[in-house]
Amino acid sequence: MSENRAAKSFIADVVAGRLDRRELLKRGAALGFSATALGAMAGLGSAQRVMAATEGTLTPTFYHWITDLHTNIQFVNEDFAKTFPLDPQIAPVESANADVFIAESREGKSSWDFYVGQTPFAEMAGMIEVGAIEPWDPYMSAEVRADILPAVLDESSVDGQVYGWPFLLDIIVQAWNGRLVEEAGLDPNVAPTTWDEFIANAQKVKDSGVAPFGATFDRGGWRSLAPVAHSISLDVYTEDGFFDFTNDAVVEALEILKRIKELANPDIMTSGSSDGGQNGTGDEGAWGAEQVAYYVKYQNAPLRFAGNWEDPTRVMLAGLPKTPTGAGGTVFWTTGAALLKYGTNKQQAADYMTALTYDERIWQGSIQGVDGQPPVGQVPVYQSVWDKYDAEQPDWVAPWAFLVRDQLAKSSGIHVNKYGFTQFFSIGDQYWHQYLTGEVSDARTALQNARDAVIAEVAKSSS
Repeated sequence: MSENRAAKSFIADVVAGRLDRRELLKRGAALGFSATALGAMAGLGSAQRVMAATEGTLTPTFYHWITDLHTNIQFVNEDFAKTFPLDPQIAPVESANADVFIAESREGKSSWDFYVGQTPFAEMAGMIEVGAIEPWDPYMSAEVRADILPAVLDESSVDGQVYGWPFLLDIIVQAWNGRLVEEAGLDPNVAPTTWDEFIANAQKVKDSGVAPFGATFDRGGWRSLAPVAHSISLDVYTEDGFFDFTNDAVVEALEILKRIKELANPDIMTSGSSDGGQNGTGDEGAWGAEQVAYYVKYQNAPLRFAGNWEDPTRVMLAGLPKTPTGAGGTVFWTTGAALLKYGTNKQQAADYMTALTYDERIWQGSIQGVDGQPPVGQVPVYQSVWDKYDAEQPDWVAPWAFLVRDQLAKSSGIHVNKYGFTQFFSIGDQYWHQYLTGEVSDARTALQNARDAVIAEVAKSSS
């Protein structure tokens, strides 16, 4: 965890304005921050940046991938700016890291009014604990709150208060390349219903020679281990809300992943090239190059990374397979907005989020694609929007969008606590990965090591 402490020290120096641009870029690059994040950080120490969150100008900050992918946000911004001055910024964050916002809150200030990019299980609990954010409830209308899909409202709330204004919905699904599956002699319109069938189909594709790899998944535990465990049982959490690495369903899930890995691209365990290793991963590359037939990931990945296929319409999606007696569940999360405690213009922030999250241009662009680009694949979180689509389906709302919505009934968010994300990303994953790589021969032993590491980190932080 020394690298984490070094990153926190770096963030504190940035916020306090103790670094010139050269030193900021040098230290930040050494710690693995991307050029995008460092560029956003470069102005943080200056007086004009610190004073940006002032009454009279609404200053949201976005995790860069959101505005990169959802380009129609610019039109929402242009419209909103006609009614209230708006100064949108790119957030200096990486890897679901809220250190910038926490560091500023400890000094009783904020450079922004709200942050669009918060995922409840990742940053929310830690930001609440230190008082960096506050509930949206005094500013969110009762009509909007009542309109949020119940599972999403529960995921976005702590002690009955909404700390995350939900925006973009993702759910872990299975995808397959219809062309490769058909060429391997399988029915491209039929989804595997069990993990045994999924693996058998993947083996058949590989054996047929139509693709070098049968199946793949994302190495991140919240994107693979947890959802496969949820397909077996949703009861895989401890009484204090931690992911129970030693639960029987989790052990079985890891054994399933090991079987899939044997049919996967060889760089499946390599860290990604962006966002602190989260994205730009080997599974994305193999899928995008049509080198693999079956895929486990959130729905927007297979849709986006099929953009360069000869025929992107051959992407097929379905709910996750399960074990014969399994629960048939999966994992979902939303990416939304956190209301920064020391920001200003709070009612305007709520008005903006209402405009953003209901704007049909966002959803048409996400589901259909913009200017010939593949769909981003994220979908709305409001019941009234889905009621409208159910009553009269627009021609741009693809069937997979309803699949994503319907999977909520079989889903559970990863429980919100201070270690919701780090229990996978920086603490536990390195241990259970050792079973996948062959360094540890027994799945339960590898998972016990992961659980022990989480417990030790919690105890150290509590002392």
